[in-house]
Amino acid sequence: MAVPKKKTSKSKRDKRRATWVNKAAIQAKKALSLGKSVLTGRSTSFVYPQPDVDEAGE
Repeated sequence: MAVPKKKTSKSKRDKRRATWVNKAAIQAKKALSLGKSVLTGRSTSFVYPQPDVDEAGE
């Protein structure tokens, strides 16, 4: 027979939610930083294809 689960406290719920939000904020900050470094051309940790000179003329 099914037994109801115990209720999760508000503090546990809030702690879990805060962790999730903080992880997302950290990833957004890293993505923005990487985007800025790619735009300035100073990126050393990100590899992306460069257009060939031959293909650009066609």
